[in-house]
Amino acid sequence: MTLDNTSFALPVARTVESLRNVVSRWRQDGESVALVPTMGALHRGHLALVEKARANSDRVVVSIFVNPAQFAAHEDFGDYPRTEREDIEKLKPLGVDLIYGPAASEMYEPDFSTSIVVGGVSEGLCTVTRPHFFGGVALVVAKLLLQCLPDIAIFGEKDYQQLLVIRRMVRDLNIPVEILSGPTEREKDGLAISSRNVYLSGQERARAVEISRTLKEIVVAVERGGDIRSALAAGEARLKKAGFDPVDYLEVCDAVTLEPLTDLTCDARVLGAAHLGQTRLIDNFPISSAGSRRNPDV
Repeated sequence: MTLDNTSFALPVARTVESLRNVVSRWRQDGESVALVPTMGALHRGHLALVEKARANSDRVVVSIFVNPAQFAAHEDFGDYPRTEREDIEKLKPLGVDLIYGPAASEMYEPDFSTSIVVGGVSEGLCTVTRPHFFGGVALVVAKLLLQCLPDIAIFGEKDYQQLLVIRRMVRDLNIPVEILSGPTEREKDGLAISSRNVYLSGQERARAVEISRTLKEIVVAVERGGDIRSALAAGEARLKKAGFDPVDYLEVCDAVTLEPLTDLTCDARVLGAAHLGQTRLIDNFPISSAGSRRNPDV
């Protein structure tokens, strides 16, 4: 069993075997287990998910793994911040019981040849410009859930399409885990907290908040009965004026199916993704419909 208890503030499992051995002991004692999957570079949003995990289970595992399967060749896999030691120090006061920090070779054997395709909610939005992304996410999350077999796993609402993809995959594959979500954590000016915000220059950071302000304007317009297409057109113009280029998408979608809407006939979500300099920012907000009987439970 490979369990690092000496180098870090918390025990770190480096192999599937060591992870399972620890979790098995907890199970024998009748304890419930929560998993918070992350790619590290932890910020307040991640820590809020850990706190929710702590409140809903006896034991908490946090995985730290930068997943190569969800990065295209031209994306920032090599530059993605890797701050494991600092991340573990941040987790120490939160009651985390175990870090799972496998190497890429532990997750993907040299002859690894399995893929997962999730239809429906994975279509459109981020998939248009990142067709590889949700296949990579579904694959690594399925592996993490099967390696740990937690009672619950927690994901953030900032990556709303990802959250729905994971829920659909878990349901379709009968993986015995409950998927909980945590609300988007924001800076004081409203910008959604993201590990990639560190890429923003000072000037870009000042303008970045326009994506959240724009989406909130769309929410207000649509909830007041405004035309969705007009609100989206005005929002895209505002983003471009602020220097976002390109705007990957700006959509109002059914909050359950992510089908694009032209009329507010159910609970909805406005979702946007746009580039500011070299940084791609995403955000979303709920849109309430008094006539909707469906609850996306997120």
